[in-house]
Amino acid sequence: MRAVIAGGTGFIGQALVAELRGAGWEIVVLSRSPAKVAEVFGHGVIGMRWDGSGWLELLGPDTAVVNLAGENIAAGRWTAEVKRRILESRVNAGRALVKAVAEAPAKPGVFVQASAVGYYGPRGTEPLDEGEGAGNGYLAEVCRAWEASTAEVEAMGVRRVIVRTGMVLGNGGALARMLPPFRYFVGGPPGSGMQGVSWIHLDDEVRAIRFLMENPVARGAYNLTAPAPVRFRRFARILGQTLGRPYRLKAPAFALRLLFGEMADEVLLSGQLALPTRLVEAGYEFRHPDLEGALADLLGKGRAAA
Repeated sequence: MRAVIAGGTGFIGQALVAELRGAGWEIVVLSRSPAKVAEVFGHGVIGMRWDGSGWLELLGPDTAVVNLAGENIAAGRWTAEVKRRILESRVNAGRALVKAVAEAPAKPGVFVQASAVGYYGPRGTEPLDEGEGAGNGYLAEVCRAWEASTAEVEAMGVRRVIVRTGMVLGNGGALARMLPPFRYFVGGPPGSGMQGVSWIHLDDEVRAIRFLMENPVARGAYNLTAPAPVRFRRFARILGQTLGRPYRLKAPAFALRLLFGEMADEVLLSGQLALPTRLVEAGYEFRHPDLEGALADLLGKGRAAA
């Protein structure tokens, strides 16, 4: 089996490469700089350019194309230019991959398209599964366009899987940005703390992607979230207890809006309680189904106070 991965040098991408390599997959990572791929992964991972030269001939029924490409949504304040780059980075990558698949001598067996639970927009207390429609707001708009950018491969006879990912907890990413306030005794939830957090351990994120790649009947949208989403105030409490630090100092909503503008409202002060209904029905078994166990695994004794 072979995987051609766009966005393979990112946070999730690197973990997915490691998961697939451990299972015996051959890996090709698409990059504007194949030298960067060699720098990140060393020997054993092939770096190729996006323009299609070389890798189109590798496609076939035993090949998966995985599109994880897209600019980080939480890198800072959203200006009009930043919002344009976030959207275009996703849509343009998807369209480029569709064009390449259309031109390939043989089609891949599966196409995995990244998305996010932001697809559902800011929601209240109701649990959400994949049957819910798209919500409102900028992130929902981005996710709709991101998913739609590769829909054409289905008309080519390619099985397409959409992975709507929640907050991924690992050694990096969102968790790394949350840790410093807690370690300096000023941790707590943003705003009211009532917003939903649909989280998933990085191990389950990449194992679930591999599961869906290898499952020949898997197609359509799947929420990649743990089966027990929480409110942010509970997330903060469990994180503080895992670290042995206070967890009640809230970051005021007005201050977050001053710092981050629109991004605060869509990323920090609102959320969803998304459930992995279709993933569980397909037979996936979570390694880290509860938040206490997931954070203990990542930040347990010997690491929490580091």
